[in-house]
Amino acid sequence: MLSPLQNLILILTFSIAVALQISYPLLSGEALRVVTIAIVYWGAIAMVAHALFSYGLSYAARYLAVAFVFALAIEQIGVRTGWPFGTYRYSPELGYQVFGVPLVVPFAWVMMAYPILLISRRLSKHWSFLVGGYGLMAWDLFLDPQMVSAGKWTWQDITSHVPFQPEIPLSNAFGWLLSGIALISLLNLVLPKDRRAHASRSIPELFVAWTWVSGIIINIFFFDRPGVAFVAGSALGALLLWYYLSIRYGRRD
Repeated sequence: MLSPLQNLILILTFSIAVALQISYPLLSGEALRVVTIAIVYWGAIAMVAHALFSYGLSYAARYLAVAFVFALAIEQIGVRTGWPFGTYRYSPELGYQVFGVPLVVPFAWVMMAYPILLISRRLSKHWSFLVGGYGLMAWDLFLDPQMVSAGKWTWQDITSHVPFQPEIPLSNAFGWLLSGIALISLLNLVLPKDRRAHASRSIPELFVAWTWVSGIIINIFFFDRPGVAFVAGSALGALLLWYYLSIRYGRRD
């Protein structure tokens, strides 16, 4: 069981991340730029805090190290070679950069990969890397059109594209699937699967569910992009439906 202080930290960090996301479509200019970056850091803090309080310092440190280093490495490869995502470039608006990759970007992977790891392990013992790769790809179907529309990164040489996302090459979805499979595979190697958590999975679960609900709402009512809401909402929604059916009718753990 968690202490009252640990519960407070989890609830507070998660609530701040959600509150910042709610404010996103209502802001512009410098305030929007700052909030865009802050959303990622607070979300990453909430997920790493859950890992720390649930599984211990060693687990959380290994998760953070592997996710951050992998993300920074794959992004460095991506901006230099165009593989596996396609040819793209980041805007300086995202803050301090490490050789062309904004520091906030690897922390976005840290924020995204942890709840997807927990979900994929719940859904499949032997094929969680495939489930996790799909989950990260589905999550990015919301992220990329939003950030490209805001000018945070741009793509070149777009031939075939993601449905209803003409500014995003189809190679990006395949790149996320492949890199997501690789990352979840690495995390499965370095993080024990059978360790019992000291905290419920409600915060990571809510974070993914909130991403799904808010992504649909913001694309329909604020960005006028119902196609993005449909494609990304269907992709991530399928994973969430499978997950909650597993909780309702599957094994107990």
